[in-house]
Amino acid sequence: MKVQVRYFASIREALGVGELIDVPAGATAGDVRDQLIARSAAHASALARGKVLRSALNQSLCEESAVVTDDAELAFFPPVTGG
Repeated sequence: MKVQVRYFASIREALGVGELIDVPAGATAGDVRDQLIARSAAHASALARGKVLRSALNQSLCEESAVVTDDAELAFFPPVTGG
């Protein structure tokens, strides 16, 4: 499945606006985060498990257990972002 990943605030500064990635069917938001962490050192640093991050699936806040669907948009951002 294809998922559009978007980054905001400090994560965007580290990784850019976002990227289109392939994920297996049934993947959760947490699975996608783990897949991205394994992608590169920059991803590992920006999305590290020790960091508190929020995620949104199709522009609605979600838990890491939320299952992503084909052509979904998954966003990652710090708990507080500027306006």
